[in-house]
Amino acid sequence: MRKGFSLIELMIVIVILGLLAAMVVPNLTGKGAEAKQKLVCVQMKSLYNGALDMFKVDNGSYPTTEEGLKALVKNPDPQKYPNYSNSGYLKDGKLPKDSWGRDFIYINDDGKVELISLGADGKEGGKDEAKDIKLSECK
Repeated sequence: MRKGFSLIELMIVIVILGLLAAMVVPNLTGKGAEAKQKLVCVQMKSLYNGALDMFKVDNGSYPTTEEGLKALVKNPDPQKYPNYSNSGYLKDGKLPKDSWGRDFIYINDDGKVELISLGADGKEGGKDEAKDIKLSECK
C-alpha cells in the first residue's frame, strides 16, 4: 500500500493551480481602485442628499464656496443663518474624507453644488484611478 503523492502528481496539481491563478488574478486587479471610486460617489451623494440638503432646508440656501463644508459643522455666520441647527448637520461633527483620506472640494456656483475628490493621486486631472471624481458625474 502506497502513502502520499508522487512528484508527478504534485507537479500536476501545482500546474493546475497556476493556470487557475493566471485566469483569476487579471480579473481582480484594478477592482480595489474601482471600489474606492464607487465609494467616493456614495459618500458624495450621501453628503449632498443628507447634510447639505438639511442645511438648505433650514437656511434657505447651500453654504457658499468660501464657507465650504465646514459650515455643516459650525455656523459660519449666525446673522446670515439664524435657523442653523444647534448640533450642526453631521452626526459626529467631523467632515467626511474621501477614500484616500483627503477632504472633498466643495463649490457652490449660484446654488449649483459640486463636490469633487481629486482621486488616488490627489492632483487635478488624471486618468484611471487617478482621475478626479465629481458628484455631477456619479451615476
